[in-house]
Amino acid sequence: MAIKLPKRKAKRPIPDTMTLVEHLSELRRRLIVSIVAVLITGSVAFGLYNHILHFLTGPYCHVSPHHCQLFVTGPLDGFSIRLRIAAYGGLFLASPVVLWEIWRFITPGLNPNEKRYAVPFITGSITLFTLGATVAYYTFPHALRFLSQVGGPDIQAIYSPNSYLSLITLLMVAFGITFEFPVVLISLELAGVLTTARLSQWRRWAIVIIVALAALITPSSDPFSMLALAVPMCIFYEASIIVGKLMHK
Repeated sequence: MAIKLPKRKAKRPIPDTMTLVEHLSELRRRLIVSIVAVLITGSVAFGLYNHILHFLTGPYCHVSPHHCQLFVTGPLDGFSIRLRIAAYGGLFLASPVVLWEIWRFITPGLNPNEKRYAVPFITGSITLFTLGATVAYYTFPHALRFLSQVGGPDIQAIYSPNSYLSLITLLMVAFGITFEFPVVLISLELAGVLTTARLSQWRRWAIVIIVALAALITPSSDPFSMLALAVPMCIFYEASIIVGKLMHK
């Protein structure tokens, strides 16, 4: 009686020997896995719609605890809002799978030294983006209070879900992307484009530019969000100089 031996797992193709068709096939497989993950997690977010909406309206209820309802003006607005939240929640929940697929696609082309730096950079990028989104979420009540009072006492604010959710999500994404600032600086230092000595010389002008950019980037255009964005960026600038010196040593 013949004994069947277990088949060995096929090795991944070597990037240098892969043809264009093989690269495209690999990319297609990664995209399909990512899209399926987003669809599955989007369905989960669709079911958790009430919990997600309650979380996003938390800053509004903190400012106006007695009347923090969002008002719609069309019969299809409620369904479209639910679809939008399902899409946002699906992308957020599926982000680990998507990032993993991107990582698996680019790692065969990296040398060992690049792989050694890639893991800390990816981990740091995810952590900083989450930190930025968290800062935006807890800063948003102050921004919302300022925006509701700046129009004067004769104006009563009634928010629609589209405008409110667009503002809070845009603010969280803007903060998350901006908090990637130290990762960009350290990458430029490692690539030799910038040096720690040059960053130290540019410190005063960098602070001025950071404050100006924070005022332009902040979607709500209020001073609380601007300071919440500018102060961490200045701290990150100093931290990038210190980390660059330690990495060179």
